[in-house]
Amino acid sequence: MTRPVRFPLGQLVITANASLRLTTEEVMTALMRHASGDWGDLCPEDTLANEEALRDGDRLFSAYGQGDQRLWVITEADRSVTTVLLPEDY
Repeated sequence: MTRPVRFPLGQLVITANASLRLTTEEVMTALMRHASGDWGDLCPEDTLANEEALRDGDRLFSAYGQGDQRLWVITEADRSVTTVLLPEDY
């Protein structure tokens, strides 16, 4: 089931490290989840912060997976760029 997109992703960027270590399927799944407002594995406070950021036009952050398979997706406040990265790339 496809959920509706809640905001524009803008230009898509991936760090070199993430590009080497993640599959296309992992990246696309994360981007679809992120765009639909499924923020992944975040604490309740970060989930609430994203909902407020969606309303107020601030930066959006999602995290998916665990351990070595963890990846982050960040959309800038102006929605011009969305970056896929690994935690160690930050």
